[in-house]
Amino acid sequence: MTAPGIAFARPALPPARSTPAPTSPVRVMLCDDSAVIRSALARILESDPEITVVARVENGKLAIEQIRAARVDVVVLDIEMPVMDGMTALPRLLRADPGVRVIMASTLTTRGADIALRALRLGAADYLPKPSSIGTVSDDGFRRELLEKVKGLARMRRRANVTARSRPPIVLRPAPIFPARLLAIGSSTGGPQALFTLVQGLGRSVGVPVILTQHMPATFTPILAEHLSRLGLMPCTEARDGESLVAGRIYLAPGDRHLLVEGGRTGFRARVTSDPQENFCRPAVDPMLRSAVAAAEGRVLVAMLTGMGHDGLAGTKAVIEAGGSAVAQDEASSVVWGMPGAIATAGLCHAVLPLPQIAPKLLQMLRGARP
Repeated sequence: MTAPGIAFARPALPPARSTPAPTSPVRVMLCDDSAVIRSALARILESDPEITVVARVENGKLAIEQIRAARVDVVVLDIEMPVMDGMTALPRLLRADPGVRVIMASTLTTRGADIALRALRLGAADYLPKPSSIGTVSDDGFRRELLEKVKGLARMRRRANVTARSRPPIVLRPAPIFPARLLAIGSSTGGPQALFTLVQGLGRSVGVPVILTQHMPATFTPILAEHLSRLGLMPCTEARDGESLVAGRIYLAPGDRHLLVEGGRTGFRARVTSDPQENFCRPAVDPMLRSAVAAAEGRVLVAMLTGMGHDGLAGTKAVIEAGGSAVAQDEASSVVWGMPGAIATAGLCHAVLPLPQIAPKLLQMLRGARP
């Protein structure tokens, strides 16, 4: 592991709904050249009785040799290691066990962010920003993020029968009368991978501006925008304060800044602010949605993707009350069904769908077609 010398402070997080556990403990392999980091990560993971660390290795070559024998659900894979680095090992791990879920552990540098997001496009399931010191490994935010991602990805691999029977049935809302003037996307844990799928599905035919808030460190957001643009469909950039929002382009909230929308019938402008955190987050989805409701007179279509917590619930409620609509990712395809689950179980959605079906539904709704 290479320490970048950059402190990574995460805000305190509220208690989150736990991810449904598989019937047997989640089996994890840790692959990092630092024995100290391997031990620290193992302590965090094994503090949860639903997780067991079955292998600890110091390079990608050893990970490949042990992947089948260890019967691993999730690999936490460092990027920079001797003998064989994480990017070299990733495709070989996926060939050895196509079902394994790989979390890339990335340093908080521009280079680390770029490599982590390239890994997502090559088949990694998620990424984990690594704190710059062993002291911050025990940070509550880092601990919760690691546990949520490992358990959520293991659930997806095992296709466990989640506890839907204990939940009230989801009540869907009718389609809106008028098509939206803004498409607003919210995502968090597992979001980058979901966004690649969603943006590919939307193609070039979105006739409105797209605003996007993904919970992500400031180092990572410009790299995410670049990777979304590389899909060759809609251009994506970090939003700049005061710029006009153009149809068919994606405007991403910069890390550690809220993205708001101003304007009206003659057009929309971005506002980028350092207002206080909401839902322990900045950027947050709720302020983006509230501002979009006011700017577009309620004609907003919300797409809520996988993510921990309930950021976006209050904002989506404001959208619905103003005559807008919302679509949520379903539980089976979400790494963590926190954000989409919050709006779905609150009865705010027109549809709750597997990830591959969301883009076609959004396009149908944006064109004003009634189901």
